[in-house]
Amino acid sequence: MNRKKFLQKSLLGAAGMVAGYSLLEAKNTPTVQSTYHQLMAQVGFNHLPNKEEKTMNTVLHKADTRGHANHGWLDSHHTFSFANYYNPDRMNFGVLRVLNDDIVSAGRGFGTHPHDNMEIISIPLAGNLEHKDSMGTTSVIKEGDIQVMSAGTGVYHSEYNQNKDEEVRFLQIWVFPNTQNVTPRYDQISLQAIEKHNAFYQILSPNKDDQGVWVHQDAWFNMGKFDKEAKDTYRLNKATNGVYAFVLEGEVTIGGQQLSKRDGFGVWNTPQIEVEANKAAKVLLMEVPMQA
Repeated sequence: MNRKKFLQKSLLGAAGMVAGYSLLEAKNTPTVQSTYHQLMAQVGFNHLPNKEEKTMNTVLHKADTRGHANHGWLDSHHTFSFANYYNPDRMNFGVLRVLNDDIVSAGRGFGTHPHDNMEIISIPLAGNLEHKDSMGTTSVIKEGDIQVMSAGTGVYHSEYNQNKDEEVRFLQIWVFPNTQNVTPRYDQISLQAIEKHNAFYQILSPNKDDQGVWVHQDAWFNMGKFDKEAKDTYRLNKATNGVYAFVLEGEVTIGGQQLSKRDGFGVWNTPQIEVEANKAAKVLLMEVPMQA
């Protein structure tokens, strides 16, 4: 079996069994290989810092080039290969493995399914998403919140649209951890108290005592809401990291590249980036290690 077919087969298996689209009940889910090892086997970490050249490197993912699947109850766009969407050039950006832009119909959702050894971040954009897990957590997240679950040694959870008359929109992001087999944990916070205007503000980091939630990885996420012509400079925390910008609303320019709603733009080999809003905009920055 050639590498492409092997990766595609592995990807479909991992997404079907691990992501839970099959909506299997936990008790009926067969034993599968670790989430971490299945997904790590698929990535190439081809977006790496260039030690010889100090010029900034970039990768552009326009919104209309993303994978798309409409299951009726779930309408999902995949920035990186996921489930039935397979593109060997779109496996990951460093340790950022999954960036799914999901719309869940009223009263529907993901049934109980397993994860392990993955940092899973959810950012609601509209509506109310109900979460239940095997750690005993029952919660509802909504726009203005951020949720993180360290799957660690293994956890089961479900996610449902709590409302019967409106859809839920949210981002689901998976990041490879730097420590495996940790004790599973759950956290969520409201970002309203720390939100800034025309400046980026931190919503996730590796540090428990920092602003926002934390993960088992040298990753920093920042959110920014900008008026037209507003500018801000983001300085990376680690020289070996890259930053992946995802435009939630509006239009911006980063490093001379114009970006529109739902465009993704990865940058590495640079200590900082400048973001300018061409019109009112909302942008998520995800700084991550470029190599596991």
